[in-house]
Amino acid sequence: MKRRTLIRTLAGGAAVVLVGDCPFAEAQSGPRGGKPLLGFKQYGMKKIPVREAINDIARIGYKSLSLTLRPGWDTEPKLLSKTDRADIRKQIGDLGLLLASVMESLRLLGPNTNKESNLERLREAAALAHELSPGAPAVIETTLGGRPQEWEATRRQMADELGVWARTLEPLKTQLAIEAHLGNAMDRPEKALWMLDQVKSPSIGNLLDFSHYQVLKLDLRETIQKLASRTLVHHLKDCVGTEEKFRFLLPGDSGGIDYKEYAQVLGEIGYRGTVLAEVSTQISEQPGYDALAAAKHCWDNLAPFFA
Repeated sequence: MKRRTLIRTLAGGAAVVLVGDCPFAEAQSGPRGGKPLLGFKQYGMKKIPVREAINDIARIGYKSLSLTLRPGWDTEPKLLSKTDRADIRKQIGDLGLLLASVMESLRLLGPNTNKESNLERLREAAALAHELSPGAPAVIETTLGGRPQEWEATRRQMADELGVWARTLEPLKTQLAIEAHLGNAMDRPEKALWMLDQVKSPSIGNLLDFSHYQVLKLDLRETIQKLASRTLVHHLKDCVGTEEKFRFLLPGDSGGIDYKEYAQVLGEIGYRGTVLAEVSTQISEQPGYDALAAAKHCWDNLAPFFA
């Protein structure tokens, strides 16, 4: 991907860096020459009302955030009125935060896949990506579904359908970050790169969550560098176990990911986008889970390297 940059100042000193060859291919970024923006995903605050969650995220010290559009969260598109959207946008801007992404969960293929429903959800997500963000439109996040053993048989069909998604998003001037995920058909860096090479759209990029590669024993530096030019946003959390049986942890809790090195590598490749602490539902759905304590714990583990 060819790269060019244009800095535009946003609320709170953040900026937008224009990347790639498309006028809407924008990566949301920290101040020029500074570190990536450390953020938190509201995905881990399901039971906290969104306005309270946004205040909590800012008060802890995070500079960016992600909102969840999935059913069960009060930010599901059908639950947000025009007034709600305007209020959330103003709150994010007033707090000097940057809305890095909005989280969806779509499946490209499968017996229960409704292709038209997927496209409608993408359109709704794109609308919110623009309406809720005080700066550049937020990136839409999603996994793609399927199973690892189905990859060879379905990857061509998956790429074709992802191309339909790309053509839907291009006129909406919105980007989608696809995540390689343990247990999904696309579960490895080389698969993500193959998929991106097939679609070749400025609307489709990579979401890098190294926890999914941690149990594969992949090298941190090599993996980040390999995906660098295609990555729109990073998730930070830990993972232990095997490909068949894994468990996600809060970032820093396994001791298996060197976040000091992670930050160094991002500096070396010139990444100035967002890194988002993510709490897996394996944790957030446990009895007694405290969302605010989890967000603070993530901050304590990551801030020395990213804040």
